[in-house]
Amino acid sequence: MSEYAVRNPATGELVRSYDTATDAEVQDAIGRAQEAYTTWGRTSTLEERTAAVHRVAELHRERKAELAGLIVQEMGKPLDEAEGEVDFSADIYDYYADNAAEFLKDEEITLLAGEGSALVTREPLGVLLGIMPWNFPAYQVSRFAGPNLCLGNTIILKHAPQCPSSSAFIEQIMRDAGLPDGAYVNIYATNEQAAEIIADPRVQGVSLTGSERAGSAVAEIAGRNLKKVVLELGGADPFIVLGTDDVDATVEAALAARLGNTGQACNAGKRFIVIEDLYDEFVQKFTERITARGPAPLSSVPAAQRLGEQVTDATSAGAVLTAAGEPEGAHFPFGVLTDVSRDSDAFYQELFGPVAMVFKATDEAEAISIANDTPFGLGSYVFTNDPEQARRVAAKIEAGMVFVNAVDADGVELPFGGIKRSGFGRELGRFGIEEFVNRKMIRIR
Repeated sequence: MSEYAVRNPATGELVRSYDTATDAEVQDAIGRAQEAYTTWGRTSTLEERTAAVHRVAELHRERKAELAGLIVQEMGKPLDEAEGEVDFSADIYDYYADNAAEFLKDEEITLLAGEGSALVTREPLGVLLGIMPWNFPAYQVSRFAGPNLCLGNTIILKHAPQCPSSSAFIEQIMRDAGLPDGAYVNIYATNEQAAEIIADPRVQGVSLTGSERAGSAVAEIAGRNLKKVVLELGGADPFIVLGTDDVDATVEAALAARLGNTGQACNAGKRFIVIEDLYDEFVQKFTERITARGPAPLSSVPAAQRLGEQVTDATSAGAVLTAAGEPEGAHFPFGVLTDVSRDSDAFYQELFGPVAMVFKATDEAEAISIANDTPFGLGSYVFTNDPEQARRVAAKIEAGMVFVNAVDADGVELPFGGIKRSGFGRELGRFGIEEFVNRKMIRIR
């Protein structure tokens, strides 16, 4: 059986399978990407590259229905969310094409001694490998490919085995946008072949979005071969409620933070930490609204089974589950876990699906303590009607991102990334184009 296959997310039934790449095809992909770099990265102009990337954005919008349909088929995302993902991906390509000239301009250095001048230029590194996850098949690619194609790097893209159709579709968009052969290569590689790609001296870096396990493996190989790596891994983002003038609105924001993409997002709110005075009302309303929904289809039967095991572990350790039904196949009921003990594994795990954990905090200090008591450090949310408290708490949260009184406030201009076991490096915004760049110092006398 092929490792790469489209399966009905709800039933596991095979829709279409794809042949895994041969070793010869892997070597051909690296060779084509390296050859393309000699022109795309070294002799093409920035204007030529950004024009092609603008065309990539246009084709995403023109072919939105087709690409969104493939995403729905592969991982079960609701159609309106899939279409929104394609639109956001197009915005990312446009953003980098619009701003690359400013981001990549030469930077003069003021000399402390001596005559002449010095400057830093920003140049591409070469061939990069991208390893992408299944939960956002188009968006994850765009935030890696957009800045690096504008910069002049060339890309080998290993997508999740669950997403072979959308990955091939995106590669066709790149071709039709006018990118030269090898500038963007989709490859159905095994994990072992991916390791060989990272080790190949023609490849200069790797970016992975995925699990802690995958991130650790890639970082080890990259480190052994002295390659630059960017990792965006899991998250157990805290959603801290310290004050509000409208509990109902805060509950709605909490639902949005937890349930986007059916809870299958690394930066979703997963641990809801509520100040004692608001806890009872928040839990009552939050639980009523979340359990009023029918079971949600996750990306696959194994994904639902994994979440079920985590919930069972939590309740076995004393947690209380309030849920709207029982799991069935890939469908998992929306639910709320309370009384989760620090002694249980679930307290320190990422629940990837429509189950929320809620904790009571006696005061601001305890809320921060609970929020930071996690191996992860991706995003976070703080809700308060006290501006001074908002700034104070945001400064103490151990995470790469803090959203105050806001949900779904991501933007192409805002850097995305985390600390601790959530990885390192940044994507999106100006910082996203700075990761795989040669900051070349030129000193002239």
